[in-house]
Amino acid sequence: MRIARRVTAARLRYCGSDALVDDATVIVSELVTNAILHSGGTQVTLTMAVRDGVLHLAVHDEVPGGPVACAAHSESERGRGLFLVDALAREHGGKWGSTNEGATIFCDLALTGAAQ
Repeated sequence: MRIARRVTAARLRYCGSDALVDDATVIVSELVTNAILHSGGTQVTLTMAVRDGVLHLAVHDEVPGGPVACAAHSESERGRGLFLVDALAREHGGKWGSTNEGATIFCDLALTGAAQ
């Protein structure tokens, strides 16, 4: 996950989207972690694209079956990642979801300022 976060941060800084670095790296970390821990696949691919003022982050794991946000017990150390992704996406005027029968999970964040 560290490599995915570093690549995301570097690319956003290169594009002048420094304001999104913290939140986008958290989102990428959560989506990549879920793909590794829960998909059962052998390959995980992260893509980033900027189109029409939107940063599109996608993690593909080759195994159909989308993520399920479950209510975590108050004492649990896990189970809040998708709620965090949802909150961060909404904060940036975006959304998250899945495509390819759940094999690809995406998150879109609206860009502001020079990054568009």
